[in-house]
Amino acid sequence: MTTIAPGKDPEPVLVRRPGPEELHPSRTHRRRRALELSLAVAVPTALILLWQLAAAQAWIDPRVYPAPSTVLSDGWDRAAAGDLWPDVWATLRRVLAGYAIGTATGYALGLLMGSLSLVRAALEPLLDALYVVPKLALLPVFLNMFGLGEGPQVALVATTVFFFVWISTMSAVIAVPSGHRDAGRVFGASPWQMFRHVLLPASLPSVLVGARIAAGVAVLVIVASEQIAATDGLGHLIFDSRALFQNDVMFVGIVCVAVLGVLFSELVRVLGRLLTPWAPRDRGRGQS
Repeated sequence: MTTIAPGKDPEPVLVRRPGPEELHPSRTHRRRRALELSLAVAVPTALILLWQLAAAQAWIDPRVYPAPSTVLSDGWDRAAAGDLWPDVWATLRRVLAGYAIGTATGYALGLLMGSLSLVRAALEPLLDALYVVPKLALLPVFLNMFGLGEGPQVALVATTVFFFVWISTMSAVIAVPSGHRDAGRVFGASPWQMFRHVLLPASLPSVLVGARIAAGVAVLVIVASEQIAATDGLGHLIFDSRALFQNDVMFVGIVCVAVLGVLFSELVRVLGRLLTPWAPRDRGRGQS
């Protein structure tokens, strides 16, 4: 829009009119969330329907790739009969135990190494070398240490989670601006106060991002470990049913692993948002 002041040369004046986001922020946010939710549901639903159609029309061999309806029916029957839950519980308890150990040790050492440069100089080269070793390659070591049973699986998950949390914690503590630390020293903050009021709030959002990534990786690692050295669990169920050519049972195990991974990752994300209300929300969600 252009206006001309009387008696003066015409000068262009740009007028920006408020858009829907400024006029109705709550309504725009609700519409955006509805669109995001619709897309999140529509895409996997379309893929499942395509899979069902392909199996029904024999575009794929249903003996090798059973239809989703067959997988759902078999999973329901196994759950109702109580055959599925022991494997789910075996995998879940190993993941939770290993995740708790790995998170605690990774956070403690990451905080220490991020705060003390001499400790970081002494331990970082060794941990960097261990980090690049494929974690499944350590399973024979843990089998020699702990024997058969829960120990090797829990140790493998704990080791995997440790490195993710350690790296994210150390990097987050190092990245805390020096001005924050200087302000704490000027106010005479004790080491505990420096941690509680400076390092923890500044680093915790990045630490929880690493913990959320570790949650998904922990599920992947335990399934691979159970396929090699376990007599129960979802990984063993998948591997054993494939060997017996029970592909419907195999897909039941795969679906259970996917659901477990999503729920575990979401739980960590929700806990992270509760612990860090000052951090920006993830997934591009707008603020109303």
